[in-house]
Amino acid sequence: MAEDVCEIVVTGSDAEWLSGYTRRLVEERLVACGHQLAAIRSVYRWEGAVHDEPEARVALHTRRSLVPEVVARTAELHPYDVPCVIALPLIGGNPEYLRWVVRETREPEEGDGA
Repeated sequence: MAEDVCEIVVTGSDAEWLSGYTRRLVEERLVACGHQLAAIRSVYRWEGAVHDEPEARVALHTRRSLVPEVVARTAELHPYDVPCVIALPLIGGNPEYLRWVVRETREPEEGDGA
């Protein structure tokens, strides 16, 4: 069951925006839930300069087969030119929770190539 589920990490500069984004993905059944950290600090290089900025982070739980749709939806909704969207595999977990994640998400759309 763990092989069917993953965690997708997404960051953003605005915690309120990230909360609304998470709610939208839950409503669209692309993810079962999101666990948000409202205050993180990101240090990164962008366009030749090093930045040190406050951000927020959410860990989304979903089916691995929905990752391409979550990435595409994030590209549509996210204000960043290149948003952080990374999918992490699970090696185990509470079987009941993993089944719940699958139940609360939809099947991928046809032609996704997932």
